[in-house]
Amino acid sequence: MNWEVIIPLFLFLLIIFAIGFWASGHVRASSSFLQEYFLGGRELGGLILAMTMIATYGSASSFIGGPGVAYTEGLGWVLLSMTQVVTGYFVLMILGKKFAIVTRKYQAITLVDYLKHRYDSKIVVITAAVSIIIFLFSAMAAQWIGGARLIESLTGLQYTSALFIFAVSVLIYVIIGGFRAVALTDTVQGIVMFFGTLILLIATIVAGGGISNIMTDLTTENPNLVTPFGSDGSLTPAYVSSFWILVGVGVVGLPQVTIRAMSYKNAQAMHRAIIIGTIVVGFIMLNMHLIGVFARPILPGIEVGDKVMPMIAMEVLPPWIAGIVLAAPMAAIMSTVDSLLLLVSSAVVKDVYVNYIKPEATQTQVKKLSFGVTGVLGILVFVMALDPPDLLVWLNLFAFGGLEAAFIWPVVLGLYWSRGNKYGAIASMVVGVLSYILIDSFYPEPLGMHSVTFPVLMSLIAYIAGSLLIRVEQKESI
Repeated sequence: MNWEVIIPLFLFLLIIFAIGFWASGHVRASSSFLQEYFLGGRELGGLILAMTMIATYGSASSFIGGPGVAYTEGLGWVLLSMTQVVTGYFVLMILGKKFAIVTRKYQAITLVDYLKHRYDSKIVVITAAVSIIIFLFSAMAAQWIGGARLIESLTGLQYTSALFIFAVSVLIYVIIGGFRAVALTDTVQGIVMFFGTLILLIATIVAGGGISNIMTDLTTENPNLVTPFGSDGSLTPAYVSSFWILVGVGVVGLPQVTIRAMSYKNAQAMHRAIIIGTIVVGFIMLNMHLIGVFARPILPGIEVGDKVMPMIAMEVLPPWIAGIVLAAPMAAIMSTVDSLLLLVSSAVVKDVYVNYIKPEATQTQVKKLSFGVTGVLGILVFVMALDPPDLLVWLNLFAFGGLEAAFIWPVVLGLYWSRGNKYGAIASMVVGVLSYILIDSFYPEPLGMHSVTFPVLMSLIAYIAGSLLIRVEQKESI
């Protein structure tokens, strides 16, 4: 084992655990377990809000899978990845104060809580909870695979052993600390990502003999690597522009992102987060994907793209610096895993159990169930991650698309269109999810666009049609 790399990474994990144990004191002392455990008491400031959105959104897909695809596709994938720059700005501007005010009025702790109060329908709640559980399992599996591959590359351990170490570490950390631990460590992780990606990009450029030399090597190998169209010309204008629906517009519907828009302290914190988040996410995304492209002349012939990031770090940096820098993708992975675990746990505990199975459950019962469900979910994801794909980015993006097709219009139009009702929400979720699965499975990239494009459009039509064709009083239940 390369202990000079492992020790700095291990020390970083110790810091993360220390924050988790500190946050567990708030969980124990809080008079409202659910609000503290799943929302951090709605006390996030601007910096923490920005960093927790960035660290959660900048997942293993961005920091392990993204550079892997950029390694294969070239600068075209860098251009495509930069469509994510305005994501944080877009989400907080669309949801903004209105979403925070409404969710506080409803005393909503989860996204499904908001949908429950807005549409007053058991079918909406159950459909939403099932969608979250199904698609977030895919997203969580992608993150666990990324964490395991990083540990595998660093230590030389077998993949299964690396996956076990990662799983145990994350489960202990999330179970003890809840959302406050997630948000605080996201801030630490976001800062590590910011400086870690900069250091690695500079070192990669130096190792490649400068940008001009790297560009010459890329052009000599394949001229398409330095064009906007990808190594094989597959990144067409239609695909790149429609990809922004997946990583930009549609992100408003992701439960792991919308929950952040429920948890900030005040309007000043939101405005500060918009500025900080936009700048930092653009900086990090550009750095990470450029690293993937620039690594190609230095380390040719890498077969598993997800190993590009750790391999280039250990190639171009002194071991102890590589250990610190590789804390960046580990930070991104951990922050996303803990957020997704809490989301799925809250869907099971709060949205299904407390709402419909045992509304009279005591705080002690809910606390025990939350810890237990989180642990069981972690074990199930561990089993799913035992047989990983070569590029986890596609698994993660599949989950993104499914969640967006399900939730974007019930969330956004539910907030801004008073005539939207439960029938529109049900139609939107069912049409969105089914059309996305069918198109992605049997007719991917229709008309050269990303598979999520038509499902998002069809779910919009279904929402409007369902709401207009079946007019009901909002308090009526189905």
